[in-house]
Amino acid sequence: MGMAADDADQAERDPDGVRPGAPGRPEHVYPDHWEADVVLRDGGTARIRPITTEDAERLVSFYEQVSDESKYYRFFAPYPRLSAKDVHRFTHHDYVDRVGLAATVGGEFIATVRYDRINADGMPASGPGADQAEVAFLVQDAHQGRGVASALLEHIGAVARERGIRRFVAEVLPANSKMIKVFTDAGYQQKRSFEDGVVRLEFDLEPTDRSVAVQRAREHRAEARSLQRLLTPGSVAVVGAGRQPGGVGRTVLRNLVAAGFTGRTYAVNAALPPETTALDGVPAHRSVAEIGEPVDLAVVAVPAARVLDVVTDCGESGVRGLVVLSAGYAEGGAEGRQRQRELVRLARSYGMRIIGPNAFGIINTSGPVDLNASLAPRLPTRGRIGLFTQSGAIGIALLSGLNRRGAGVSAFISAGNRADVSGNDFLQYCYEDTDTDTVLLYLESIGNPRKFTRLARRTAAVKPIVVVKGARHSGSTPPGHAVPTARIPDATVSALFRQAGVIRVDTVTELVDAGLMLTEQPLPRGPRTAILGNSESLGLITYDACLAEGLRPQPPLDLTTAARPADFREALSAALADPGCDAVVVTAIPWVGDDGATESGDGEVLAAALREAAATSPAKPVAVVHVEMGELAEALAVAAGTGPGKEGAAGGRGPAGEPGAVPREAAAGPPAPAPGPPGGPPDAAADAAAPVRRIPAYPAAERAVRALAEAVRYARWRREAAEPGKVPEYDDIDESGAAAQIDALLGTGGDPRGLPLDADSARELLGRYGIAVRAALPAPGPDAAVAAAARLGYPVALKTTAPHLRHRPDLGGVRLDLADEEDLRRAYAELTEALGKPEELSPVVQAMAPRGVDTVVRASIDAAAGAVLSFGLAGAASELLGDIGHRLVPATDRDAAELIRSIRTAPLLFGWRGSAPVDTRALEELLLRVSRLVDDHPEVVGVALEPVVVAPDGLSVLGATVRLAPPAVRNDLGPRSLPSY
Repeated sequence: MGMAADDADQAERDPDGVRPGAPGRPEHVYPDHWEADVVLRDGGTARIRPITTEDAERLVSFYEQVSDESKYYRFFAPYPRLSAKDVHRFTHHDYVDRVGLAATVGGEFIATVRYDRINADGMPASGPGADQAEVAFLVQDAHQGRGVASALLEHIGAVARERGIRRFVAEVLPANSKMIKVFTDAGYQQKRSFEDGVVRLEFDLEPTDRSVAVQRAREHRAEARSLQRLLTPGSVAVVGAGRQPGGVGRTVLRNLVAAGFTGRTYAVNAALPPETTALDGVPAHRSVAEIGEPVDLAVVAVPAARVLDVVTDCGESGVRGLVVLSAGYAEGGAEGRQRQRELVRLARSYGMRIIGPNAFGIINTSGPVDLNASLAPRLPTRGRIGLFTQSGAIGIALLSGLNRRGAGVSAFISAGNRADVSGNDFLQYCYEDTDTDTVLLYLESIGNPRKFTRLARRTAAVKPIVVVKGARHSGSTPPGHAVPTARIPDATVSALFRQAGVIRVDTVTELVDAGLMLTEQPLPRGPRTAILGNSESLGLITYDACLAEGLRPQPPLDLTTAARPADFREALSAALADPGCDAVVVTAIPWVGDDGATESGDGEVLAAALREAAATSPAKPVAVVHVEMGELAEALAVAAGTGPGKEGAAGGRGPAGEPGAVPREAAAGPPAPAPGPPGGPPDAAADAAAPVRRIPAYPAAERAVRALAEAVRYARWRREAAEPGKVPEYDDIDESGAAAQIDALLGTGGDPRGLPLDADSARELLGRYGIAVRAALPAPGPDAAVAAAARLGYPVALKTTAPHLRHRPDLGGVRLDLADEEDLRRAYAELTEALGKPEELSPVVQAMAPRGVDTVVRASIDAAAGAVLSFGLAGAASELLGDIGHRLVPATDRDAAELIRSIRTAPLLFGWRGSAPVDTRALEELLLRVSRLVDDHPEVVGVALEPVVVAPDGLSVLGATVRLAPPAVRNDLGPRSLPSY
């Protein structure tokens, strides 16, 4: 690959890009925080690290494997070998003005990049006055096209910014089109010129919206590809397959063979005697190296003490990925955690990704693969559900539950300790996978909530995601999961899931219930629900369940216990044809015969009648509630038709799926409006073309209705996501002034953990963002209170600000509507007599605000989730009941509107029981201004506005606290990398 050369005089160009005579500079401490593992374009991994003085032999070996053409592109002249002086220059850096990074696989260099700081004249320079640098790359020919240079550019750019460099300069030969493309595709603002036969590129390193989008798009594709490599191997070796039947390894080998895996299969056991050449009919070897053919995936089932030897064998043999079933890692304590770190580091050093350790295995039912590299005894039915769990036991239960109810899976991963591959990777894969319509996740920990939310929002725009979150309580992260524990409450997690379009349920049963509804049925256009069946009582129970879930049920249609399958078919057809109906719940109980005895009836006949009605009517979701009618449930569980491109599937929501699908290509940016459901008027032509779908059956009305309600809420989110909100601009915001004030305040020293602002500083900072806080004047005595009131004007409020009384009007620390001096002095005396001395109460006087609803607006920073905007009504009751809404920052206008409507007490803002509605538009604007403040200035780690009195016209912020702190390093804004170990 043609590489950029450093800018130097054409007459005298040193190989390292630094002119002769450059001043020597002292070396600095090795920056180990620059080390990172990255996923490359083809799904493999590489390690990026600084080049050190100990890399001389690696550098020489690397250079010998580079073609003469690539060397010419790098140095603009033939340069067949490096001299000792060259090697010294390339391996000695000060890590400030001269930096070199290498991408390695198996400990050997596959690419290098370096920069040298220069001044405005292009001469070597040092110090903060020189903010540009020359940059140059060299990629081994065998690894060109894998995206190595793009990854190195991200990381060397981050290093340069850290060292005060703001601009890169590169010179490239015009024929070096690949390298020019690396620079131009990166998304940075750049200038290009052509002089003396060389293309000169200059580009600022400040991230832009486009550069971040490019970086994330590359991350999406690479991580999806890395999982695709694991799930679609051409060959699999089971390492640890026992000589005798039984045992973990032999079981996986048997399951692979029984599933009909279409690729090559090998058994590996170091203890095999020489005469054993096959196990379970597949070739057997004593090591992976002995196989002598490429192996894409190795399933490791040996004792933990032997796993590192196996990983080395796999790495040296070119294996592309590992599934480690072996236990004895982080789930067992400190020693196991260290063993797990060594496992991940070693595997990544060879460019391999890991599922596990302590994993249950992986499954891919795709016809060209039919992979069952797991402990599941049989390959599940082929379907369109992608399933990821962090628990083998839960994985077994989910596979069994889906199979029992006739649903299949497209792909399954049980990640165990998920030391490497995680739920985020699975989301990337499912987004790209055309065989997956619905994603089901069982998660016990979320290592990167910011990234999860971003990926989930992107995927949910085209495919529903249903999540069960185990280990909800703080500090209960399962052993083995080396992830930070988010401090945000569980209710906040639910709110953030909802904002991203994620459907969160409480139990594994609800996960299957919702998954069936979302996979097998079209999305509903709205909440209007018809109920019909042969039991009036069961219909009423269903009606009540609909109301409890926020649906709009129609009066139940009682077909009476004498109803036959034909009656159900006619009633269902009529309900589906009704334009005032968005979904139908069918209830069924056993028939009562003429002699009074109950009859289960012919379940298959009723199932056929219901399927016929659904197939010949407009496409709307149908759910069946059955009581003691097992035959009906079994008949409905049978696949009823063929989905797009999948035999036995029940339909799809991919690019060629149901009419309400959002085109996949639209998800690259904001989701495009759906042409049919969910949203918009019915499309008869599309409805007629919809595939016949399996109708999900539920043994209880509450379960069916809850699943339907989740589908309704998700469909509404999809419609709204098609027209995403905006982060508004406000002309009166003084961003630069706020930044200067924050710098000055933090520069004064104080507690490095944070700086609470005094009232005046907080009021000034908030004022720069158009947030006016009513002045509160101190009143250390009654005379001072009277003077303050005279300054503010009557009527006034007198309130305490002592920490134990702050925002607690129920304790009697507030006196309102004091009309004159006499009222004020009386109130002051009562207050001090009842609650304590003035110096204990810190009383203040404040002008009265217009009456309204007291609310609270807060913003806080969570190290894992980022900035969170919160809203609720003021008072102990809301806090006690947890009636507080949350949204991630930056909030859009849509987010703000939804936030104030998300709390249970929201009706108080909209004229509850005849009261005057308050100014919610002013409240939404306040929320957006607070969001802008914390988003623009990460040093603002806490804002609390309490109370905010929202009146029918306008609002008043009566109290405010602000806390500053040095901004935390964000793990989602730097160059892409895998979680460090």
